[in-house]
Amino acid sequence: MSSSPAPTGFRAWFDVDMDSVELHQVAGGRAAVFCAGRPGKTSPNEDSLLMAQLDESRAVLAVADGAGGMRGGHRASRVAIETVAEFLTDEQLGSPRARLVSGIERAHDEVVGLGLGAATTFAGVLIDEGTVRSVHVGDSVVLMCGQRGRRKLQTVSHSPVGYAVEAGILDEREALRHEDLHLVSNLLGVGDPRIEISTEVQMKPRDTIVIGSDGLFDNFVTDEIVEMVRKGDLLDVTVHLVEQTLRRMVDPPREGPGKPDDLGLIVFRSD
Repeated sequence: MSSSPAPTGFRAWFDVDMDSVELHQVAGGRAAVFCAGRPGKTSPNEDSLLMAQLDESRAVLAVADGAGGMRGGHRASRVAIETVAEFLTDEQLGSPRARLVSGIERAHDEVVGLGLGAATTFAGVLIDEGTVRSVHVGDSVVLMCGQRGRRKLQTVSHSPVGYAVEAGILDEREALRHEDLHLVSNLLGVGDPRIEISTEVQMKPRDTIVIGSDGLFDNFVTDEIVEMVRKGDLLDVTVHLVEQTLRRMVDPPREGPGKPDDLGLIVFRSD
């Protein structure tokens, strides 16, 4: 199912199994969207997506991934997306950044209020007149790269393995095979989550942003993702990215990662 929890310009995807990538105009660019449960899964897809057009040059794009192994993961991710969308529509709450952060804070309370012991990640970007700022909780990732492949923004997964990679204790390939890769230390719905907000980054024409759940980022080292998305037609590169991810889930390479999981992603490129 797909629904719009807010006025025109807001789209959200909950518990969907999309057959193909969708392409949307947003914030002076285009966003390619895909969300589906892991191959062969019969229970609900726990990933949810948000595309919120605030005006012609500002938007919020986000992915929430309900924590696997915990009850109600799909409900937690949906509540997080719906709550953030609701806050983004209320201009009385201040700037888009203030509304986004306040919405994430309230989303934590709403997930706790489900009374299920559920939890979810949240990773998003605020695109604001040519600048980009990431906001995230958990191990869903925001990545931005230039057309030549230079990484301009990358969030650090809130997990023991993610922190080890950031500190240089593990390299990415070791991390993707680590027995604790599934552990996440910061989630909406659990304890007192920390919302990490990046500084503003200037976005140039043809720069590409990828926002994805661990269904994407646990199946590739970052350089592989950058190489697939940095240039080429946006729809074509996103279709290729999805196909390669699903292939690794079903038939992992002998020496590389391969982790079946729900897959939610948004790939944005400025025009």
